[in-house]
Amino acid sequence: MQICTVVGTVVSSHKNEKLAGAKLLLVQPETPAGEPRGATLIAIDSVGAGVGERVLVVIEGKAAGAALGKKAAAVDAAVIGIVDSVEFREDA
Repeated sequence: MQICTVVGTVVSSHKNEKLAGAKLLLVQPETPAGEPRGATLIAIDSVGAGVGERVLVVIEGKAAGAALGKKAAAVDAAVIGIVDSVEFREDA
C-alpha cells in the first residue's frame, strides 16, 4: 500500500466493459510527511474519494482488481481507503 493524494480525475468515454461505472482518479504517491514521491498514477476509486484527499492505494494487480469487486478486471491500482491522519517518527 502507498499513501497518495488525489490530484485530479480522469474521464474516459470508452473503456473496458469490466470498468463500466468505475470512477478513475489521478493520485500522487507521497512520503508519510506529505512530500510528493514518484510519478502520478491512475487508480480506480472504491471508496468515494475526492480531489485533495489523502488516500491508501494498492498497486498490485490482484489486490487492485479485488477492490473493484470484479474478477479479471484490468486494474493496476485502486484506492482502498481515505486517510484521516498519519503519525510517524523520523528517527524510527
